[in-house]
Amino acid sequence: MTTAIAPLLRVEALTCRIAGAPVVDGIGFTLAAGELAALLGPSGCGKTTTLRALAGFHPPAAGSITLRGVQVADARSAVPPEQRGIGFVFQDLALFPHLDVAGNIGFGLHRLPAAERAQRVAGLIERLELQGMQGRRPHELSGGQQQRVAVARALALQPDLLLLDEPFSSLDARLRVRLREQMRGLLKALGVAALLVSHDQDEAFAFADRIGVMQHGRIEQWDTPYEIYHRPATRFVAGFVGEGRLLPGIVGSDGRIGTALGDLPSPNATLRAGTRVEVLIRPDDLRPAITGGLRATVVDVAFRGADTLYRLKLDDGAELDALFTSHHVLQPGSTIGVATDIEHVVAFASG
Repeated sequence: MTTAIAPLLRVEALTCRIAGAPVVDGIGFTLAAGELAALLGPSGCGKTTTLRALAGFHPPAAGSITLRGVQVADARSAVPPEQRGIGFVFQDLALFPHLDVAGNIGFGLHRLPAAERAQRVAGLIERLELQGMQGRRPHELSGGQQQRVAVARALALQPDLLLLDEPFSSLDARLRVRLREQMRGLLKALGVAALLVSHDQDEAFAFADRIGVMQHGRIEQWDTPYEIYHRPATRFVAGFVGEGRLLPGIVGSDGRIGTALGDLPSPNATLRAGTRVEVLIRPDDLRPAITGGLRATVVDVAFRGADTLYRLKLDDGAELDALFTSHHVLQPGSTIGVATDIEHVVAFASG
């Protein structure tokens, strides 16, 4: 008989209020040791407040937070932030301007012997590619270098959980990708769990093992990136994550869904015949048909380099997006045959 391993972090029915209004509304999830997760959602959905509650900067109005098997916060009491053993990287980085790189990284290590402190700081400088910058002040560093210093400072205390509040938002696109990849590799190598807050789905998908999609203070779905994309649990998740359009359909007596793209298998056996539904069609669910297929008119073209995103109009007026390789670019007004290549049918009952 195997014994279940308790999660590193457990959040249960967490509610947080600001000016009396629930900003986080009864959310719950778990995070395993060494697991990387992301909270994804639009601005104002409660992502950062959740992070601040976990760190101890915002008191819960209800629910509980358990860390390493010990409850650290509920509506009645809370363990202070400095006693939780959590690393935090702020959106504005919050580096100390009067300290150099080494001083910033080693700021929380004053209780260690000087030799051990210097060794730990030197190790992090090497891991985060900050060699030769030990004596520089924050204003003498680039944005990417400041980011690395903030991460090194958070990791200096050797936490087993790191909280990241949109840490790459101020960087240019190429540097964001590079630092995100380095961050993921470093955390995996160290075995440190992390929770990233982001409104950028590409960032969340590339970084996280699990994603929580939030709206109006609630987690709509907590799952792997694959499941979030291919099996969204709600209309909001379907619309917020990835690209796609909802195509009207109706469930037939054989259980298949009749749509303008033809009959599709129903993903839900409980949908009764005659039920009107909306089927999620992703751009990668369509492919060009060499022969046959449905005729569609090209409405708009967005060249992306390796591929091209087309806006297509079917004969019944429905518009869909399709992603094809960019070897040949079709012009608006031209027609093309399309066929479906759908492995995961997602349908929501209308109304």
